Amino acid sequence: QVQLVESGGGLVQPGGSLRLSCAASGNIFVLNIMGWMGWYRQAPGKERELVARINRGHSPNYADAVKGRFTISRDNSKNLVYLQMNNLKLEDTAVYYCNAAATGRDYWGQGTQVTVSS
Repeated sequence: QVQLVESGGGLVQPGGSLRLSCAASGNIFVLNIMGWMGWYRQAPGKERELVARINRGHSPNYADAVKGRFTISRDNSKNLVYLQMNNLKLEDTAVYYCNAAATGRDYWGQGTQVTVSS
């Protein structure tokens, strides 16, 4: 029904920046009613957590740990969502997953590794 393709992960030093991208494609009717899109992350041995999410006509939501450092944006006409990550910290190291929601179900990307290391 819907495919999510992620890009932009990699290795960065503390204080550096990365931009993650997620492109949604597939069933045009599902894409047209897509609601929240966002990013989750999971570090080894820890629970998966919401990082940020956005929906047309709504203010974006951010986890407390990333407020002021990360910015989520969405291009609704192109079904794209981005996560600009600034002032990265060691604790931001995780696999980041793109997520999209339509009525009745969620869709997930394959995940992209973000490693913050000196």
